[in-house]
Amino acid sequence: MKLIQRSMDKKVGILIAIVVVIIAAVLAVWLASTPPPTTTPKPATPSPTTTTTQPTTTQAPTVSRITIATGGIGGVYYYYGSIIASILNNYTDIRANAIQTAASIDNLLLIRDRGVEYCATTLPDSAYLAYTGQHPKFANKTAPIAILWAMYPNYLHIVTKASTGIKTIYDLKGKRVSTGAPGSGTEVNALSVLQLVGIDPAKDFAKWEKLGVQESAKALADGTIDAFFWSGGLPTGSIVELSALLKQRGDQIVLISIPDDVIKAYAEKYPGVAARGVIPASVYGAPQDAVTLAYWNFFVCHKDLPADVAYKITKAVFEHLDILQKSVAAAKDTNLKNALIALGGKIPYHQGALKYFCEAGLQQACQALSK
Repeated sequence: MKLIQRSMDKKVGILIAIVVVIIAAVLAVWLASTPPPTTTPKPATPSPTTTTTQPTTTQAPTVSRITIATGGIGGVYYYYGSIIASILNNYTDIRANAIQTAASIDNLLLIRDRGVEYCATTLPDSAYLAYTGQHPKFANKTAPIAILWAMYPNYLHIVTKASTGIKTIYDLKGKRVSTGAPGSGTEVNALSVLQLVGIDPAKDFAKWEKLGVQESAKALADGTIDAFFWSGGLPTGSIVELSALLKQRGDQIVLISIPDDVIKAYAEKYPGVAARGVIPASVYGAPQDAVTLAYWNFFVCHKDLPADVAYKITKAVFEHLDILQKSVAAAKDTNLKNALIALGGKIPYHQGALKYFCEAGLQQACQALSK
């Protein structure tokens, strides 16, 4: 019996030892996986006679991608903006995308409401009205824009065809007329001119349409409208195609002139925005030249776009003007000679763009930077 008791005591002892070893091992693993307790040091108590002020810095937003708001397909803005996006994608670290819009006013709203990553093509009077808050859509919140460069002159086209019998702007009364897409610079131009000649589209047109250039050209060709307004560069592709189509049908494109007194009144109402221009008959195969208003388009961005990004955009475009000019006929006027044509006007130029133009040898840019 004693032998049996000793044997059992020995087994119990061994079993207890094993259990102790297991518990010790588990504790070791648990302690190894548990981070040591942290202690928070007490903050230093400043002397009652001194105060500690941390400097505050405002970090500029980082922008590596931009969206270029342009215009409708068939207009120069869309192709101009698309080529700029291509240049930036190929020659900078900025990712760029060009989007179709209703043009100027729509573009300026995008810059205002979407922020620093937006740039745009725009007519100068639209930009002026949006920047100063004189346009209804910007009365309570203006467009925070800065010009990078002047692009090329737009010409206000009043397009009809010989078969309508329309010969002057006053003949538009009682006719079916398109004044451009809603929110476009064309619409702003058209309504301003019509107001000066005493025509109210809502009352004086037999039918008032608001179509983009491509839709307007088709409607005129199909006979659903009698005339349309369009503000664009020379030549505008949709109007070239319209002229060819009318000729095939035994008709002819006609461009209506704006009287000199109306041009003068317009220039007085919108100082520095537009001047007298001429659309040569040869551009579209019209029977005669058309006297009209010419406007210098702007390439604008949000005023808070970082200066280094504005500099990269301007540098890339002006160092690859050959690509832009080969792709867009109107871009022949995008050059160093014309880039600062709006300097000193109401809307400021972007500091990043001025830096590039100063480096390129334009002294007026250097002077503007030093102010």
